[in-house]
Amino acid sequence: MAGRAAMLVNVGTVTMTVLTLASLVGGFGVNWGNIASHPLNPNIVVQMLKDNKISKVKLFDADSWTMNALAGTNMEVMVGIPNNLLESLADDYGNAKDWVKENVTHYMRKGGVDIKYVAVGNEPFLSAYNGSFLKTTFPALKNIHKALKEAGHTDKIKATIPQNAEVYQSANDKPSEGDFRKDVKQTMVDIVTYFHDNDLPFTVNIYPFLSLYLNEHFPVEFAFLDGDGQTINDKGKNYDNVFDANYDTLVYALKKAGIHDMKIIVGEVGWPTEGHKYATPKLAEKFYAGLMKRLAKDGGTPTRPERLEVYLFGFLDEDMKSILPGPFERHWGIFRYDGTPKFMLDFTGQGRQIVPVAAKGVQYLEKQWCVVNKDTANLDEIGPDLDYACYHGDCTAMEAGSTCSKLTKIQNISYAFNMYYQIQDQDVRACDFKGAAMISKVNASVGSCLFPVQIVSGSDDVRINFVFGRFVIYGLVLLGLVTAI
Repeated sequence: MAGRAAMLVNVGTVTMTVLTLASLVGGFGVNWGNIASHPLNPNIVVQMLKDNKISKVKLFDADSWTMNALAGTNMEVMVGIPNNLLESLADDYGNAKDWVKENVTHYMRKGGVDIKYVAVGNEPFLSAYNGSFLKTTFPALKNIHKALKEAGHTDKIKATIPQNAEVYQSANDKPSEGDFRKDVKQTMVDIVTYFHDNDLPFTVNIYPFLSLYLNEHFPVEFAFLDGDGQTINDKGKNYDNVFDANYDTLVYALKKAGIHDMKIIVGEVGWPTEGHKYATPKLAEKFYAGLMKRLAKDGGTPTRPERLEVYLFGFLDEDMKSILPGPFERHWGIFRYDGTPKFMLDFTGQGRQIVPVAAKGVQYLEKQWCVVNKDTANLDEIGPDLDYACYHGDCTAMEAGSTCSKLTKIQNISYAFNMYYQIQDQDVRACDFKGAAMISKVNASVGSCLFPVQIVSGSDDVRINFVFGRFVIYGLVLLGLVTAI
């Protein structure tokens, strides 16, 4: 593991030198989530952003440690309000004023944080929430906007609501038939009218990967932006990828609501690297290469040809995310849990074979692994221990098609034991399993399957605020192109 990390860091250092000679593409930032057992120190993450010349970041809360790390960097920041706060913000304007004072005004000082957006909730109208936030999201948004305006911030800071693309759909799988979902249509019309009247942007999360995940018959190339996908003609406009088609379905839905010129931000777009046969570093590299080349050309979509504004999802893997949507949920990061890059990615959009700059100054726990003790383990009785280790650890890399999917039975068990052991900070009691496990100083990694050694965390507490992000993927998104092509 140490050799692998050193190799990536060395390559990353070269990349940093190259990046100083070329301009990054405009219009993109990254999502920085913290649902991890061992979050990287925020100062290390901010340095990664600087080294990769990324100047825009989207957060899912307004954690003070993270915000203070961003202070003085001149990075544009979108701060987030978790869904569990929406009710209190909707019911009491005073709560909204207090939130703005503590999480926005507090940082509006010389050497502070360049806050550009406030994200009110995160995908609150997902079908799986069964309308839980339908009555509170819009009132919360209005109270936050009012509080921002009263504090004198609205000339610089805009409130928005990141929505999953599931809130709109197309009756015939073509963008021009786009409209908001029936059960949320009136609320969405009210929201976008308010957005328009107050010069606020619409934020949407679009995930082409989910088209492949949900439909085994979906044409693979249509998920990428390199021009090789099947072409769909819609009223003289040609679509060769699902991202464009999805985006323009929103454009038409807005038009049906009487809105023709609203700014659209893509709050999340990315590709995972584990947990499914299509979730691989190779395909992630392909997706991002096409996306960055598109951004480098300042190109938009057939209906909206102007420059796109997008936030890549995500910057880092998060090993405590809910896997209810799928095992890939913990592997959306461009970087692994420890800040090492997973694949080639040229942020200048020139398509060069370079990797992003790795994290610097990361400290690891001792180089030791928890593995099966072949002398004492009874493999016929180890099933419950394996289940326990995977439930409390992270075994998603063992899913079919993933990097650890071809291990032997003993290697599978060792992988599970080690993941639990590392998450437990290498506590000796976490490597027992009724005598079936032992601590080894020999790197247990097998080929491309990495048995990780955990990092010394940047936080003592596990941040499980359950920002479910792409939680609902049942019928999800993307036009009806998920099932129709």
